[in-house]
Amino acid sequence: MTGRGLLALLAALGALAGTALTGAAPAAAVDDGTRVAPGVVYEEVDVDALGGPTRLHVLRVDVADPRVRLDLLHPGAVAARATVSSMADASGAVAGVNGDFFNITEVQHPGVPATGAGSGPAVASGRAMKAAVPDAQRFGPALPPGTSARDVIGVGVDRRARLDRLTLAGSVRTAEGALPLGGFNQYALPEGSVGVFTPRWGSASRVRATCGTDTDRAAPCGTDTHEVTVRHGRVVSHADAPGSGPVEPGTTVLVGREAGARELRKLSAGEPVEVVHRLVAAGSRVPFRFAVGGYPVLTGGRPVPGLSNATPAVRSAAGIADGGRSLLLVAVDGAPEYRTGLTVAEVADVMRELGSVDAFSLDGGGSSALVARAPGDTGVTVLNHPSGGAERPVPNGIGVYSTR
Repeated sequence: MTGRGLLALLAALGALAGTALTGAAPAAAVDDGTRVAPGVVYEEVDVDALGGPTRLHVLRVDVADPRVRLDLLHPGAVAARATVSSMADASGAVAGVNGDFFNITEVQHPGVPATGAGSGPAVASGRAMKAAVPDAQRFGPALPPGTSARDVIGVGVDRRARLDRLTLAGSVRTAEGALPLGGFNQYALPEGSVGVFTPRWGSASRVRATCGTDTDRAAPCGTDTHEVTVRHGRVVSHADAPGSGPVEPGTTVLVGREAGARELRKLSAGEPVEVVHRLVAAGSRVPFRFAVGGYPVLTGGRPVPGLSNATPAVRSAAGIADGGRSLLLVAVDGAPEYRTGLTVAEVADVMRELGSVDAFSLDGGGSSALVARAPGDTGVTVLNHPSGGAERPVPNGIGVYSTR
């Protein structure tokens, strides 16, 4: 069956079997759906939301199934973007959904290019890709009280899905002592800090890392900056401003602003430097196989306090059920008849109705895309209607893999 055939079949089955969720309709009323692969089921669900009728596209993933694996979809670099469907096809995923909010534009900083990098932490195949920007520097809607840009959803090496918070722990070590790291492959650094950029960053400009402040994303770019290139453990060059272009293998680039810049200027050419960094899970302490940023909307079966019920929109989300053995991936349909979508508070309610105990908001609007591939097909099909009429390139997503 072709990708278009799969889309038509799944849409037809969803229209016949989909359940309208109104109020507190039980998740048990939802039909069993259509099997995409072993341990992966697709459903369409209609919701009577505040803004009007809304259609949800839902993937139920059996995380405990040994034939199923989840990982981060990404285009090969942190500061790069691609469509969910192209990232899924390139990595062999059978299904997926878009991921984190990201640095999509820089209207407040003329002449500074947007990096396309996600706001929160990211882990792919057990390897840390990046850390989180300061809360005030993230893109997307305002964070609910008590949540952070460091919050993630992911799957641990124990094959359990969970919410957690990933904090950067790292330092720049020299003969004189250790300088704490404030950033790792992220588009915005805390004031007065030093950040490290590795080959995983990509080729995007590093100037954006010194713009804004810890309380204002639109604040001017810093003027007291410095960059140091370290190759094979020794300082090889200095620059007064952050540069661009790929970071070569065996090389790290240190970018400092304010107090961090002044510390970097003290390093001498040829001086030995060791840069160490890791992401620490605050809750479980279990290493993540994959993790992606966003923010929690449901924890322990209860909506996070302070969720907004004011602005319906096309949104994507992920939910956890059955003690982390099941993962729900959800995208709102962006077709005109459903485009009003859900408020953030409604996302929490709907995810709970679908069976989630914990749930996480992912990027929405034109970024929302949910894809799947039928057995025998060579590529995935976009199952929702992107609100912009076509898929938007995004920095990452959640990929579902199956040995069938």
